[in-house]
Amino acid sequence: MPQVEYTIEDNVALVRLNDGENRFNPPFLQSLLDVLEEVELHSQANALVITSAHEKIFSNGIDLDWLLPFVQRGDIETAKGFFYLMNRLFKRLLLYPMPTVAAISGHAFAGGAIMSCACDFRFMRSDRGFFCFPEVDLGIPFLPGMIALLQKAIPLQTFNELQLTGKRFTARDCEERQIVLKACPREDLMKVAMEFAKGLNKRRGIVAEMKRRTYGDIAMVIDEVDPLVIESGVFSF
Repeated sequence: MPQVEYTIEDNVALVRLNDGENRFNPPFLQSLLDVLEEVELHSQANALVITSAHEKIFSNGIDLDWLLPFVQRGDIETAKGFFYLMNRLFKRLLLYPMPTVAAISGHAFAGGAIMSCACDFRFMRSDRGFFCFPEVDLGIPFLPGMIALLQKAIPLQTFNELQLTGKRFTARDCEERQIVLKACPREDLMKVAMEFAKGLNKRRGIVAEMKRRTYGDIAMVIDEVDPLVIESGVFSF
């Protein structure tokens, strides 16, 4: 089974993440980027939904088992290259030329939660799964582009609470705090997300231009991976 695959239903591309906990490492990130490119160039879809095949997990973010050895032995170029690739995914989703919907089907931690925030809309399974930024406990500060991205999707006071406490939000918490549009039972999640996406049958050109004008400043910040964040040893895994 491919790490990432997609199907087309009416005007919607449904992207499924198939790589277990869907942790971020170069092969996984590149697979998702390749699918986004395929959908844009070789389909007639006008909306995109991202979900996970895992029964409990949407995405648990950075694959620390992959990244940590490079950081520990001072391989800054490999670590920096990884963060550039991750930011490339976030920017691609942010400016994608069609509305994007995250159907959060389980735990969305760290980079997985950030990826959902790069999408335009979010729905979340209500019976299982947490939305959480554990970076404060892991010793991994957000890059400036991540902060800008998150603040477009999460009210500022809620973002500060999540960022500084590492608190786990349920789907109901996320709905109440306006992070997701709706918390749905597992059996309803995909139906609700797909029906919503099918109503977003807009022209790609105008969607792309609206996103460029709305998120252009965020995209510029995302492009700036600060190497000092890595080189200064601020990571304390």
